[in-house]
Amino acid sequence: MKLRSLAAKRAGRVALAAIPVGIAASLLMTGVANGAVPVAFTVSGSTFQVAASQLEGTGFSQYAGTVTAKDGTTHPASIANIATAKLYDLCQSVVVPGMPVGLKITAGGGGTPATATNMQIGMTDLQGDATFNNIRIGVDASTVNTDAKGSAGDFAQDADSVEIKNLKQTAWSTQASVFNLAGLHLQLTDGKTTCF
Repeated sequence: MKLRSLAAKRAGRVALAAIPVGIAASLLMTGVANGAVPVAFTVSGSTFQVAASQLEGTGFSQYAGTVTAKDGTTHPASIANIATAKLYDLCQSVVVPGMPVGLKITAGGGGTPATATNMQIGMTDLQGDATFNNIRIGVDASTVNTDAKGSAGDFAQDADSVEIKNLKQTAWSTQASVFNLAGLHLQLTDGKTTCF
């Protein structure tokens, strides 16, 4: 009985954390006022999955960085910035470690993509078939062609645009100044259902 009550409380926390405003919470999306993308915020203790059949973006950069959990633990991450993005057949999922509960969000189906502006992602893994237009590899992270920039002396790359098919991503954080989710569906899961 106590275990069920604890699971219910945790499930409630996950659901409340994920109620979208743009789409909110450290485990999914956090709105950022006025497009001021490089904002520090505390991440949850769990990574989450993001999948899409296709991502189309403009204004891309990527460099090394870190994210910090509430307990002060720092995690290395690859920081990616996209000025405008379209995500087709978007799926996001997270499971609560050690508990039979999770959360899954889908949007952007039926040919109407989810869209985001000033998006920044702190990721640990990325898979897919990518095409970059006017890419520059090996630029200094403090000089990338996006508003958000990395630290001077760090390796980075940027491109005018990016397209990734069959996107599969594991991330600590995602934030955007605006996130529009066409056909949003949010559901609690058994903790085993994930995007991939």
